[in-house]
Amino acid sequence: MQLYSTNNKNLKVSLKDAVMQSLAPDKGLYMPEVIPVLPSGFIADLDAFTFQEIAYEVSHALIGDYISSVDLRRIIDEAINFDAPVTMLNDQIGALELWHGPSLAFKDFGARFMAALMSYFIQGENKKLTILVATSGDTGGAVASGFYKIPGIEVIILYPSGKVSDLQEKQLTTLGENITALEIKGTFDDCQSMVKEAFLDAGLNQKYHLSSANSINISRLIPQSFYYFEAWKQVRKFGKDVVFSVPSGNFGNLTAGLMARKMGLPVKRFIAATNINKIVPDYLQSGVYKPKPSVSTISNAMDVGNPSNFTRILDLYNQDHAAITKDIEGFYLDDNGTRDAMKDAYKRYGYICDPHGAIGYQSLCHIGQNELGLFLETAHPAKFLDTVQETLGMHITVPEALASLANKSKKAVMMRSDYKDFQDYMMQR
Repeated sequence: MQLYSTNNKNLKVSLKDAVMQSLAPDKGLYMPEVIPVLPSGFIADLDAFTFQEIAYEVSHALIGDYISSVDLRRIIDEAINFDAPVTMLNDQIGALELWHGPSLAFKDFGARFMAALMSYFIQGENKKLTILVATSGDTGGAVASGFYKIPGIEVIILYPSGKVSDLQEKQLTTLGENITALEIKGTFDDCQSMVKEAFLDAGLNQKYHLSSANSINISRLIPQSFYYFEAWKQVRKFGKDVVFSVPSGNFGNLTAGLMARKMGLPVKRFIAATNINKIVPDYLQSGVYKPKPSVSTISNAMDVGNPSNFTRILDLYNQDHAAITKDIEGFYLDDNGTRDAMKDAYKRYGYICDPHGAIGYQSLCHIGQNELGLFLETAHPAKFLDTVQETLGMHITVPEALASLANKSKKAVMMRSDYKDFQDYMMQR
């Protein structure tokens, strides 16, 4: 498997190099040189495959023989050991629930696959691998869980102070061991910028063997494509055209869905669902991409003003705006609209959406008669306990995986959103 930089298609590396480097030296993101089309027979017979078998076939098609079948199956079995069920609200709208993993968020798929893959790649190496990751919410908890106590790997998580939910913060600040949390006085965009700059810092790269667990890393996207196949398998019996509504922040999830479509999955279209940080919906409308400082919302994981993976979407479509808008439409809600959507889903169907999933749900309310819409429920609603309980006026049962965090102590290093401060901290560790 060869991958190229989105800034230079002649800059090619192996899968191991792409995963371990995360970001190309020219600041581009790595993309597979070839996105293979899966055999039509495989798509037709998806019902005969388990989720893990689907994951293996999709990843093997992308990776080829770079990793042996035995090792790839073991990586899949270790990482993808929970389900991605579809809950139908009516005969046209369903929720693809991606929160059945250990951190109760869709990021578990990418984080656990990445952890298993990196652990495989560093076998026999003596130098410790340092993972840098910026989080706007769920990435931090999933990465902390996925990499916890993995030998030879340490994780440093940067998160924006006061801009993640209490339970999200507890998930990434209470583990200790090989997990370190840095609480940044700024936005997610500040955290993401600091991580990207670190990869281009010669001094840090001399001291550390750096990699990233953000969705700039291609190993996050590969497993995120698995559950689109799994979801389509579950709803094909309805005989309708499938539309996926994808709550989006850094746009890794949507990129993975687009890759699944290019591999042959018969998806009619995608909806890029955002909050008021609607940079991509605005681009889809105007053809002009204008990054902006992010604004805080109740759907905090989507508070991103310059989505990293938008570069990959442009690359998939050769910068062709008309081709992009044929496959993707934009949708957004402000906080009031998000709360209204949460109330509507509960009133109509008794379904409790988290704030991100609620935006996806609302975007499907006017789909075509022969369409079946699936919105991605990206995190368990209890992770946004105050917002959900206040909006719905009801008590939400907190799963034990979250309830057990209540009495744990937060451990985080407070830091300004200044790269020099971060650089000094890293050099003095």
